[in-house]
Amino acid sequence: MVSLRFLLCFLCVSSVYATIVSHDGRAITIDGHRRVLLSGSIHYPRSTPEMWPDLIKKGKEGGLDAIETYVFWNAHEPTRRQYDFSGKLDLIRFLKTIQDEGLYAVLRIGPYACAEWNYGGFPVWLHNMPGMVFRTTNKAYMDEMQNFTTMIVDMVKKEKLFASQGGPIILAQIENEYGNVMGPYGESGKAYIKWCANMAQSLDVGVPWIMCQQNDAPQPMLNTCNGFYCDNFVPNNPNTPKMWTENWTGWFKQWGGKNPHRTTEDVAFSVARFFQRGGTFNNYYMYHGGTNFDRTAGGPYITTSYDYDAPLDEYGNLSQPKYGHLKQLHDVLHSIEKTLTYGNISTIDFGNSASATIYKTEEGSSCFFGNGNENSDATISFQGESYVVPAWSVTILPDCKNEAYNTAKITTQTSMMVKKPNEAEDTPSTLKWSWRPENMDNFLLKGKGESTQTQLFDQKVVTNDQSDYLWYMTTVKFKKRDPFVGKTMSLRINSTAHVLYVFVNGNIIGYQHAENGKFNYVFEKDVKFKSGRNVIALLSITVGLANYGAFFESKPAGITGPIFITGINGDETIVKDLSAHKWSYKTGLNGFDNQLFRTEAMSKWSVENVPFNRTMTWYKATFKSPLGNDPVVVDLMGLGKGTAWVNGNNIGRYWPSFISSENGCDAKCNYRGAYHAEKCLTNCGEPTQRWYMYHVPRSFLNAEGDNTLVLFEEMGGNPSLVSFQTTRVGSVCANVYEKTIIELSCDRKPISAIKFASFGNPDGNCGSFEKGTCESSKNTADILTQECVGKEKCSIDVSTEKFGAPDCSGAPRRLAVEAIC
Repeated sequence: MVSLRFLLCFLCVSSVYATIVSHDGRAITIDGHRRVLLSGSIHYPRSTPEMWPDLIKKGKEGGLDAIETYVFWNAHEPTRRQYDFSGKLDLIRFLKTIQDEGLYAVLRIGPYACAEWNYGGFPVWLHNMPGMVFRTTNKAYMDEMQNFTTMIVDMVKKEKLFASQGGPIILAQIENEYGNVMGPYGESGKAYIKWCANMAQSLDVGVPWIMCQQNDAPQPMLNTCNGFYCDNFVPNNPNTPKMWTENWTGWFKQWGGKNPHRTTEDVAFSVARFFQRGGTFNNYYMYHGGTNFDRTAGGPYITTSYDYDAPLDEYGNLSQPKYGHLKQLHDVLHSIEKTLTYGNISTIDFGNSASATIYKTEEGSSCFFGNGNENSDATISFQGESYVVPAWSVTILPDCKNEAYNTAKITTQTSMMVKKPNEAEDTPSTLKWSWRPENMDNFLLKGKGESTQTQLFDQKVVTNDQSDYLWYMTTVKFKKRDPFVGKTMSLRINSTAHVLYVFVNGNIIGYQHAENGKFNYVFEKDVKFKSGRNVIALLSITVGLANYGAFFESKPAGITGPIFITGINGDETIVKDLSAHKWSYKTGLNGFDNQLFRTEAMSKWSVENVPFNRTMTWYKATFKSPLGNDPVVVDLMGLGKGTAWVNGNNIGRYWPSFISSENGCDAKCNYRGAYHAEKCLTNCGEPTQRWYMYHVPRSFLNAEGDNTLVLFEEMGGNPSLVSFQTTRVGSVCANVYEKTIIELSCDRKPISAIKFASFGNPDGNCGSFEKGTCESSKNTADILTQECVGKEKCSIDVSTEKFGAPDCSGAPRRLAVEAIC
């Protein structure tokens, strides 16, 4: 009897705390209520546990209801059945941090992620299993996928983190964007996606499962949309709500490429348009992009920075105006949640891409006025009133009378970030360096590795992705009387190495890397061989494994040949095929094996004659932690290519010598018109990653005492130019029309001065404002100085009562202000 009472009590308590998550054709429902849900992607391994609370709090303050993340299989199971959930891989801690902030979570288990993550999140050992084919009805693959997915679900269930258990997780995802690549898999692909659905359902998580970009997602899976725009997306079932799992807030960067930007106005337009046309769930990809620490960047050639032009920048700062403008949109959408999710919907087509959508309930109506025209503003007459809707924008009227928000009218500040030198150092520009060479004698002179085979293997097969580096070595013997001894011959290598160094008898004869996206190229150089034994040593380097496409796991990396030596003897051309020679392999480099990047590593470093522009060289320096709490970055300008560590923490690959092309950048970005990844590019003729410098999280640093920076430089560079800096808001600007309220904030630091202020028709942009042809007779700068200086934030009512009424010939008056932080 006692046990029965206990059970009934337990069931009663459990039911009180459980959240019922379901859906209908309009929205996700939580405890029976349809919801407008705004979510943002924050990937836990791309930041640190110490950063998570602040990032998630800023997401909540920015108007988010939920945080979304992938689960990264290769990070958690780097070796089969050996798991890692420590540090920044602590998924459970991340989910509990979301819960502590009172937000929901969306868990995209996949376990294929894509995400510009190395190998799309798949472990390479999976590829190396016999008979393996990914993402199809392959038993070996399905067994491993189910094992990992079940393990993640069981971990989460154990901690009671699904909403059905009282936790924050309201949605789970199985597979990822499979519909984009499904065609080549044929009938096996269709069978596989049905198997995924059945397997997911069998796990009984108590919340809906989603499948993004999967138009044939089997019931009860909810199919969702990814892309820059999803307003025209139609779910495959009338009982599935219109959901957008990836609204791309920007785009990723690739070494040798330019920096992409997606304007604030266009992101806001895409969201408002989506809700205008019946959407009720929007997730930003990314809300905080973060950093590809260690070797996690995919590609090939994805940069260490994964800033993604997101509302929170790589370091966790508010990226203004994007963060603030979207926050205002979220507030408006939340204010009309019931109308959007329960109202009857009607539309009016005004022609020329202008339209109105009216949501009406018994309590009232809310309206969206949309203008998809790229060039012309629209004048909309509605219920006896006239409204001007700028080109490529949406206006929201919560009461169908008064405009509360327009996507093209930014009334939030723009923040200008600055880098500050490391004030903790007496002479921050001159770090004291020591160095040592990478020991390569066994490879260059002896051709001695760890294993030997009479064929060339894909790099993934040999390294199991334990290193970016793989040596391929072979020996070629010539007799003294051989007609080619001492003569110039050609060494020709068909390569899929992302970067290739070629050595003959200890001497480097050339270097080559893939360019213009062509990762299958030919290296060819003239070589003179000696009589006797000649050692050919090839160092193949990967820079992030492929992460997207049908059968992407089979894309080769490394040197699979063929490899030829050719020479001419009179009229005869002789070709010697080395592909089936005896090849010796060595994974990694000696310095990595000996962990020279560890501060406690026992090794000899020289402080004498520190060489510059020397290939395959290790450098080390100590520095003091920058003062304060601002995010820390290290500027690696002057270096070639390599890897950097701070206090033994791998902060990622660097490649500042890879310069983007001179052409293709936009002097000014027009937000009007459909966005694509080649629009609004900057940074022509510059290193891909420089101004977005290399993030050094504060948790990697010793606040007291010395810190150690270690560099492994492959190509040759000048470490004397390296410096540590902090990044912070340097100034904040606004350029807004009258009858608005603008808030200026220096992100928890006081406003120190007003650099520029004018009320009338000022010209220019943030950092370069100029007075226009009309201006208030009142001293605008004095007014703002009195209201803002010395405060962390100030709110300004932009009105003629406050600033006067200059005669601007009928044109609307604006306030332009720049405040120094």
